[in-house]
Amino acid sequence: GMGLQALCASSPLCPTGSLLLAVHFYSSPGVTSLIPSTALGVLLLLLSALLAYAGIRRNLRNGSLLVPLCLTLSAFWSGYGVILILAGQGVLPEPGDARDALVPGLATFTLALLLLAVVGFLCGEPLLALVASATSLASAHEVALHYSSSLGPSAVACGHLLVCLLGGYFALGRILYFLTKEKVALPGTDLAEKKSQEQGWASAGNPFVAPGLLLNVLVASVFCCRLLGITPRLFPGHVPWLWAAGTYQVGICVLSFRAMDVLMATAFGFTSILQFAAGYSLLYPTWQPEEPSFPTPFLVVFSILFAVLALFLFLQSPVDGLYLLVFVTYCIALACSPRGFFAAGPQGVAVAVFVTSASVALIHLYNMRARAKIPTGKGAVRALLARSNLLKLREGPDLHAPYLGYSKYADAEVLAYACSVLASFALTDTGDPQAPLATVVIPWVVVAGGILKLLSGSVAFARGKTLESSAFILYAVMWIIWGLARYAGLHGTARSFHTAVGIVAFMLFNSFIVFCSLFLNMAWFFYSLTFMLVAVSFLLDAIRALPAGYDLAASLIFGLVSFYCFLAALASSTLEGCCLPMGKPVVQLSGVGAGATKCLHLPARKASSVKRIADILRNGGTCGIPTDTVYVLVAACSRPDAVEKAHRSKRQAQDRPMSLWISSLKQLEPAKHLFTPLLWDFMEAAWPSPISLVIPRGEWVDFLGMKDSAKYVGTPQSVAIRIPDCSVTTHLIDLVGPIVVTSANPTGEADTTHHNQVYAKLGDKVDAVLCGGPSPENIASTVVDCTKIDSGNIGFFRVGIIPKSQV
Repeated sequence: GMGLQALCASSPLCPTGSLLLAVHFYSSPGVTSLIPSTALGVLLLLLSALLAYAGIRRNLRNGSLLVPLCLTLSAFWSGYGVILILAGQGVLPEPGDARDALVPGLATFTLALLLLAVVGFLCGEPLLALVASATSLASAHEVALHYSSSLGPSAVACGHLLVCLLGGYFALGRILYFLTKEKVALPGTDLAEKKSQEQGWASAGNPFVAPGLLLNVLVASVFCCRLLGITPRLFPGHVPWLWAAGTYQVGICVLSFRAMDVLMATAFGFTSILQFAAGYSLLYPTWQPEEPSFPTPFLVVFSILFAVLALFLFLQSPVDGLYLLVFVTYCIALACSPRGFFAAGPQGVAVAVFVTSASVALIHLYNMRARAKIPTGKGAVRALLARSNLLKLREGPDLHAPYLGYSKYADAEVLAYACSVLASFALTDTGDPQAPLATVVIPWVVVAGGILKLLSGSVAFARGKTLESSAFILYAVMWIIWGLARYAGLHGTARSFHTAVGIVAFMLFNSFIVFCSLFLNMAWFFYSLTFMLVAVSFLLDAIRALPAGYDLAASLIFGLVSFYCFLAALASSTLEGCCLPMGKPVVQLSGVGAGATKCLHLPARKASSVKRIADILRNGGTCGIPTDTVYVLVAACSRPDAVEKAHRSKRQAQDRPMSLWISSLKQLEPAKHLFTPLLWDFMEAAWPSPISLVIPRGEWVDFLGMKDSAKYVGTPQSVAIRIPDCSVTTHLIDLVGPIVVTSANPTGEADTTHHNQVYAKLGDKVDAVLCGGPSPENIASTVVDCTKIDSGNIGFFRVGIIPKSQV
């Protein structure tokens, strides 16, 4: 519902932006524009934010091209908007400045939308393809307008008007579709919902890869245009394109973690660092006379990180792995040329980045919608790995180990360790304390070590990794504050007592993390301990007592430990069976992180898992299972020892007796004569559902083979009984027979709504947990008193998910 509402809200955004641009171009030949440049820029920025939201909120299950279209339009309009604001404020004073700033972005936008249009026409989304081609045409005309005075702005305005008409039709179609509850759909506006239901997950992978690759095309085009002589120089007018691409790639990095795609998320994190560094180096000459220089060791390390990531990505998707090798070359080219981004060598590699990014984006866009996919080499690599006994790929988003709480994100530790490597190697740059700072500290320490590490820490927190997230966030804050303070001139002359006190406070925090990491694993202990060495070097420097070479050694040790952690995290997220050990906890606590006492956890969607749980129950075990409401703890009625064990493990309170569940009324059929007709009819009408009926205890209990279990179920006068509305649970009861049920939480605590909570609260007391992810409901069943139903009265012990009126 929310996805549909977001879509209906987003449908008019594309024509709105085009309408603004059409008005702008129709009115531009006059002396004054109808919409001032600054105002138009601000409006485009607002629209780009809304459009990005629409692209993200779109229900991704049907792999529509709307997601890449929205995100590409949004990124372009944000860069365009900022350039218009700069032009309006007089920051681009020279006559050709606005043209030189706009052309690289417009050219990329034309190409990106052309690719989207081609894929749209090939894959049966004609309306989105028409919108993309009309916008592409308008951008192409705008490029021509900048270079040819004979072509008036009316052609551009016509293109944007065409977008308005198509976008308006699309918006009308979506709004009608929503208001009529999917009964009325104008031709071409149903976004292939029906087709997608036929083919399930149309986009078998991460739908955000294509927009991320198109952003790489945008950045590369800025440098290509300089190399090819289309723009005479690189200047601050190009920065909006570079930083818009960097910002959007950080967003796509988070969304890729959300799509459980660790490797592409990490790749976009890396490329975003490059985009921010490129933008920063173009701004740098505005306050320094010379072009910035780049530290060679740092860029060599970055190329190694790219190469390792490319190797692992090759195992998952060969095309993407080979694509990342272009960035390895790019980093080496930057390291070889002292002028960095301004040199012809890296700009030549940028041409390769442009071509390969566009090609790989086309493959991803086409494979997102098409039934016959373009081969990316996945099958060949899988066939090779299937023969190997050593390497086995992890597959599917469900293979992330369970943590407390439910996570919608993949593990971001790979990116966090890589950021530590980058920040620590950036510190090793020697020379005059002031000169290299401007080019090293801000882009590499503050952005890489700080901002992206904060992002990794936030994702780790969403994963339920409290200690790791605390460490990442603390280290990120340390890099940001230290980097900015050092950049502000602290490192030159103004060392003071206050700085030392601040660093000591950080060291106290970190000592707590070092202590906690003793209980986590060996690698984390060394990781946090070596960061302490770096903090000590900052402290010694602040009090002017730094021994020669100590800071270099500390940074290198921390960098190497981080690199080992990076490799280990990559291996464990890509391959089954951890290849590089992270080590056991230094100190073992009983019951905390011990692991050995924890029970089995099996995925609920596999029939083999349910069969295994059934075997455990038949053999006298107790298990936590998902239901149509919250998670419950169960034991087989035929095993009184198991029922007693469940009773004990829950410390069952007398006022919350255990209930009885069956899978069908056929199990009670032999005892039907013991129930009144009214009660039997009510049971038939009420079940299966989240309604428990408390009925008088009688001889019918013996028909269910309860034996000695009966004394633990219900009260001496009555028993609560129900048929759950959950296929997994009823299938389990069919295999085991009637089961005794109690809520899977220590008495008096809140209901458990995720298998990880069962695992955490009762993991050492039950034999297995059937893992079904988050509960469909957060509220328990409704309990109805039917002991006096024949006199026309029912009561309620608890009103749960089903309201009284429905009962």
